Amino acid sequence: MNRVLRFLATLAACALGLSAAWADDYPSKPVKIIVPFTAGSATDILARTVGQKLSELWNQPVVIDNRGGAGGTIGAAIVAKSPADGSTLLVHSAGQAVNAFIYPSLPYDTLKDFVQVAPLGGQPNVLVVAPSSGYKTVADLIADAKRRPGVLNFGSAGIGSGTHINGEKFKLAAGIDVVHVPYKGTPEALTDTMTGRIAFFFSPVSAALPLVRDGKLTALAVSSAKRSSVLPAVPTVAESGLPGFDYNLWVGMFAPAGTPTDVVEKLNRDVNRVLREVDVRERMMSLGAEAMPMSAPEFDHFMRAEMDDAAKVVKAAGIKAQ
Repeated sequence: MNRVLRFLATLAACALGLSAAWADDYPSKPVKIIVPFTAGSATDILARTVGQKLSELWNQPVVIDNRGGAGGTIGAAIVAKSPADGSTLLVHSAGQAVNAFIYPSLPYDTLKDFVQVAPLGGQPNVLVVAPSSGYKTVADLIADAKRRPGVLNFGSAGIGSGTHINGEKFKLAAGIDVVHVPYKGTPEALTDTMTGRIAFFFSPVSAALPLVRDGKLTALAVSSAKRSSVLPAVPTVAESGLPGFDYNLWVGMFAPAGTPTDVVEKLNRDVNRVLREVDVRERMMSLGAEAMPMSAPEFDHFMRAEMDDAAKVVKAAGIKAQ
């Protein structure tokens, strides 16, 4: 028996040694980061910012592959079925915590088929409308929606995306009847907001900021509890008549389940290292985003809490896949 136990202990030690060696050598080949939204979205911007720095750190190519559609589930499904060796990663938004409660037939399990690696950052959304809409305040928008129930619409980057959940929370808080119009991504929703095809959109600040500054969109409020440093003159939704309203869009990195723990830990360390670099912090601040440093276990705990909250919002709003 002692001989068997010693043999098993030796095997375990060898396995740990191989795992550690693998992590030290990781990545030994190009890494693909799948972003399940279109280029130019907030998720895409953060993925490219961090991906470029990881490429420099690793001396390996990091390729961003945009696979938008279905609220991010198309891209997520690809990663869930990818080899669990760290060569294919997912950078997703807060929608990753929501989709399990909206899509009844997902080809993956959000918790069982992924491992949480690290959050990249968080930022508020900004409630934007077309300058031609005539809305100057959140109160103007709510008043019009109440005068014309079921007539106004709002856009999102897809069913279950963070922009969708933000819009639904606003709809519930304001007590208005507005119609949801999902898009493939944030850029498409912004375009139709500018033209007035949709009445309003809760866009990530990073994506809408240039258009607001150019006067192509009017910013009515930010979704966070405090004002955005890049839009200091724009009030919060809470300040605009809906006390207690608070929503932040976060973006995180995920890997296929089964990815070696040492690789996950190395990814987490390297992502957090990149996020501490001065130029990355300045880039994120210029976009109205902030780093969210966490260990992989802390991010896992955060993700589970986000899923609990998402389940409540989806039920209250009656959100279903179309």
